[in-house]
Amino acid sequence: MQRADPVAFRQAASRFATGVAVLTALDSRGEVCGMTANSFVTISLSPPTVLVSVKSGRMHEAMSASRRYGVNVLPKQGGALSRHFAGRSRAADPDYEIVEGLPRLANCVAFFACEVTRTIDVSDHTLFIAEVSDCDYCDDLPLVFFSSRYHLGPGKPADR
Repeated sequence: MQRADPVAFRQAASRFATGVAVLTALDSRGEVCGMTANSFVTISLSPPTVLVSVKSGRMHEAMSASRRYGVNVLPKQGGALSRHFAGRSRAADPDYEIVEGLPRLANCVAFFACEVTRTIDVSDHTLFIAEVSDCDYCDDLPLVFFSSRYHLGPGKPADR
């Protein structure tokens, strides 16, 4: 099978606008760990089920061990948080509270408490499929990632 050129694939994939989320969990020492992800997908409403894709590392280890993770959808002003959890800058420790035994970032647009039901290894990533045990949201605008850049909110709805 022919495969797409990796550079062309990355550029084409960047044209799919996504929200920006930070995955959070507690590691084996009970310390908060997190990573920026734009690979968050809702799978089913009944039961509420989501999927994230995670490469090996500290977050992968925490999620594998605890079988739990939180998804924090970042608000439009969340660029610094996104960079912090992507390891691109070391900002001051972010504000969070523990909800359902998981770190929930302050001011997130939505939060999902997730219980892992299945994992699937795909190339250099693991898909963590989870049922949502709790969630909440607010009506603030989200941070959006498009064409490898942050955008403030989703823009004007097309149906207005």
